[in-house]
Amino acid sequence: MLRRSAAVGTMDGEMSAFPARRGRPCLGTGLLFGVALAAACPALVHAEDSLPSWNATAPKKALGAFVERVTKPGTLDFVPPERRVAVFDNDGTLWAEQPVYFQFAFALDRVKALAPQHPEWKTQEPFASLLKGELKAALAGGEQAIGSIIAVSHAGMSVEEFDKTVRDWFRTARHPKTGRPYSEMIYQPMVELLAYLRASGFKTFIVSGGGIDFMRAFATEAYGIPPDQIVGSMGKLRYEARGGKPALIKLPEIDFVDDKEGKPVGIQRFIGLRPILAFGNSEGDRQMLEWTAAGEGPRLMGLVHHTDAAREYAYDKDSKIGTLGPTLDEANTRGWMVVDMKRDWKTVFPGDKAP
Repeated sequence: MLRRSAAVGTMDGEMSAFPARRGRPCLGTGLLFGVALAAACPALVHAEDSLPSWNATAPKKALGAFVERVTKPGTLDFVPPERRVAVFDNDGTLWAEQPVYFQFAFALDRVKALAPQHPEWKTQEPFASLLKGELKAALAGGEQAIGSIIAVSHAGMSVEEFDKTVRDWFRTARHPKTGRPYSEMIYQPMVELLAYLRASGFKTFIVSGGGIDFMRAFATEAYGIPPDQIVGSMGKLRYEARGGKPALIKLPEIDFVDDKEGKPVGIQRFIGLRPILAFGNSEGDRQMLEWTAAGEGPRLMGLVHHTDAAREYAYDKDSKIGTLGPTLDEANTRGWMVVDMKRDWKTVFPGDKAP
């Protein structure tokens, strides 16, 4: 249901490792048909041009209709460019997240590299199990174990050293299922959507539970989103002099967790405007979607539903990574957009051929 003051967009209506983003292909229609269609529905034609990896199903049509509504001057639903804020979760929304979060995969590799400097890890959990290759046992401690692994593997470096370490990892690390570089595990349809929104006067932000410095190392090349438009979880920093020069050093302490109810807090703290469009894929995104939906004027809330076991993964409520259950029910009840990966996307990753 498309209405002006409630949920919108329903089914009714320096790294060479990163692949180049796709440009807009021309429509494969005759000139006269193209002219007629452009005259009848210019925003929809723009969406068709800009979203070639999306099938012509309800979500793609709703995205075009929403952008037309909020960018048409002189109408009640017109939103000035400075208020066209769109926020996106990262893991599972803009790139894959299975079988483990990619930042955690980076942390695991870091622990192995640092192990010779920490002989105590041979008997200290979760590191002892991790170094034996017993990942399930290492993660038996839940979020506390994950937090300790990430904190230890990220701390002690300056922010510049950390950025370089992450970039170097992206150049060599490969996804265990596809064999692709992690930098190529981004979702081509979502990259197109980000570009389409920016071309329509939107400002696009990442609002994710992932570490802010980790995301800053790849987001500009991967998505065209600059470092200052990333909201993420943060560790504490300490200012000190190293080698006679000022440095910011990463500490093994959490400063802010940008997940669940932390996401609206992060949006207000670092963006200062309520979004008019928000996309997520899991229970960790529910509060961000609800916060977006509660605003005045046109809104679009979307979920990426992982339904394609052949091209990616199929999972929702029973998955430990990217769990999606009650929020999917809420989306269906409230008329939020649900993007079925298998049905609504022609391709998933850059360079893939459409079936």
